[in-house]
Amino acid sequence: MAWTPTTPPDDTPAVLLLAAPGPACNLVQAALKGWASVQWQQEGPAARADVQAAQRARAMAGLAPALVVAEAALPGLELEALCQDVPGDAAAGPVVVLLAAADEAGAAHWLRLGAADCLGLPQGETLLSARLQTRAQALHTAAAARAGLQNLEDELARRTAQLQAIQDVTTLVMATLAETRGTESSNHIRRTQYYVKALGWRLSTLPHLAASLTSTRIDLMFRAAALHDIGKAGIPDRILLKPGRLSPEEFEIMKTHTTLGRDAIADAKRKLGVDVDYLNVAKEIAYAHHEKWDGSGYPEGLAGSAIPLPGRLMALADVYDALISRRLHKGAMSHEQAAHIIQQTRGRHFDPDVVDAFLAVQDNFQAIAIAYSDSSADLQRQADYAGIAQV
Repeated sequence: MAWTPTTPPDDTPAVLLLAAPGPACNLVQAALKGWASVQWQQEGPAARADVQAAQRARAMAGLAPALVVAEAALPGLELEALCQDVPGDAAAGPVVVLLAAADEAGAAHWLRLGAADCLGLPQGETLLSARLQTRAQALHTAAAARAGLQNLEDELARRTAQLQAIQDVTTLVMATLAETRGTESSNHIRRTQYYVKALGWRLSTLPHLAASLTSTRIDLMFRAAALHDIGKAGIPDRILLKPGRLSPEEFEIMKTHTTLGRDAIADAKRKLGVDVDYLNVAKEIAYAHHEKWDGSGYPEGLAGSAIPLPGRLMALADVYDALISRRLHKGAMSHEQAAHIIQQTRGRHFDPDVVDAFLAVQDNFQAIAIAYSDSSADLQRQADYAGIAQV
């Protein structure tokens, strides 16, 4: 008769006994008496399904797998499959095989197939009870260790998520404060972050860039992109908010925002006292996003692959957003106009691979621009600040 899978109300060890009525079954039941909750199944063909159901029920209840004590001679029993069944994330199967005491070859066979132990019968009740209790306790200890490890992993994941959230919020606050002094809106930060992510995922499909653009690396670039113009906090308002064209002297001062941004991030990293990948990427983006593929950019005039990859992605994202966005003293271009300019400067201003990636995902760029578009209130805030600064 098949049993209905149940779970003991307390921490009593559970044993699933698969055995035909007879001396062996009687001996095992006597050995289990007083310390185990026993469920007995004497029909071999149904036993494996019943065991699986019982183990699932215990796993759902947060209990250790039940010890399975199986008589090798039970007709129709899928013992080989049972030995290879490992419930949940258990490190080993919970099956103890009962067989004739002299059957060493059989014991070796079942142990190779995954049985936890093989017990030869007949043997004394006291010894049998002690051996079964040892196996049941081992299952319980292993399950408790796995649960403890899982709890630690869950807590680590929770705290890591909290730290990342704090880092992201701090980054956005710092970046937004810097942007409030310029002609860009706070949405410029979000748009360029998502542009960089879209480019990163597309470029990661290229064999020569796949190793440099892992999902972790792309996420770091996405988060670090928010700090690309952090150095503008050090540029005087008379230059940052000037409505007309900058003089050569003023432009030289404006160009220093890349160095100011790099140095600010490097100083934060130094004070932190640890090497943080996020800050390394942020430093590359802040410093290199005005370099050009042909070497005509600034601050160092780097060319080609000498420009850090995060800076190359940020360069296109930043220019595209500047072209399609309204500013205090200029209107917005259409996406088509901006895409044409970017395509025309492929291999001069921008990395050819990055331009190709942009053209492949330009629908995503348009969707991002719409999702994080500037409102009239955003533009008014810029105008208000410019008025206060008397530029």
